[in-house]
Amino acid sequence: MKRIVIKIGSNIIAGTDEGLDFSTINSIAGDISGIASEGNEVVIVSSGAVAAGMKKLGLKSRPSEIRLKQAAAAVGQSNLMWAYERSFSGFGKKVAQVLLTREDFADRKRYINARNTMMTLLSYSVIPVINENDTVATDEIRFGDNDNLAALVAISIEADNLFILSDVDGLYEDDPRKNPHAELISYVETVTPDVEWKAGSSGSLIGTGGMYSKVKSAQKAALHGIAVYIINGKKPGLLMPAVQGQHYGTFFRPSEGKISQRKRWIAHSSRAKGSLTLDDGAVRALVTGGKSLLPSGILSIDGPFEIGDAVYCVTVDGKRIAKGLVNYGSEDLRKIQGRKTRDIVNILGYKYSDEAIHRDNLVII
Repeated sequence: MKRIVIKIGSNIIAGTDEGLDFSTINSIAGDISGIASEGNEVVIVSSGAVAAGMKKLGLKSRPSEIRLKQAAAAVGQSNLMWAYERSFSGFGKKVAQVLLTREDFADRKRYINARNTMMTLLSYSVIPVINENDTVATDEIRFGDNDNLAALVAISIEADNLFILSDVDGLYEDDPRKNPHAELISYVETVTPDVEWKAGSSGSLIGTGGMYSKVKSAQKAALHGIAVYIINGKKPGLLMPAVQGQHYGTFFRPSEGKISQRKRWIAHSSRAKGSLTLDDGAVRALVTGGKSLLPSGILSIDGPFEIGDAVYCVTVDGKRIAKGLVNYGSEDLRKIQGRKTRDIVNILGYKYSDEAIHRDNLVII
């Protein structure tokens, strides 16, 4: 049995009829129902609410204004879930709607609650259909695209596989829409700057993400031991054989090392409130020594932040090397930066910890 997350983009299921392509949705529902019937647990991350709402509101192009996008999502979300409900019921499967915002992942308690809800639905053989809650999301809390949401969901439920459905066969050496002779990249060992460059950053009229967002999301999930596949969602019948091991599209090799659920949350879900610039010795201690971060290794602080907030640890040239939860707020940490641990009590009048960030609350990124 595998736990599988399948991301379905707007460009896959958008159509002229009520803004949705019901034939494609029914075809995908058939494939996913077959996968679930073999004992696999399946979670869907689906776009399409805004696309469905655009049709009802008479919009010719995807709205860029956040309140108009929220209105389109509110109008279209019921259509989207009705389409999934109707299609899956025809195959004897139950679905449930789950709407999330970035804050549901950034807040630890809400993160755990969302994870528990998804795991409970799976235990009852219900297929969760997850979407960003566009009706309440703002620029500050929105995921930006559902590729990123799919990666966060896959990480939170410790999925085995993440399938990202695209309108092309996978990642190419060049843009296949512009270059018909571009070669498909079937295997990615690790996402390098060259791979990111090949992915480009172009989006589409309907969706918010392009191949670049898919590759970055694949990188995020693969780092947590999740096997990621980008395959063509426009071609029916690929999902089932892909799950069974036949190779299609682009495969991203999962990392062999796995980290705890708590550190998964720190790395990719917690919202960083600031950053700490470290000297070379502190960088080596964290990256190669497996040590905690001491105040003596901090050169400068970018805040403000409070005790327990997440911050990035960066090198003198601005490269992010770690992320962790601080034991001191920014105001107190500025007073003890560059100082020895034995001086903390004399400077602050108290001491929560010898470490600015303890290793148990630190993730190398």
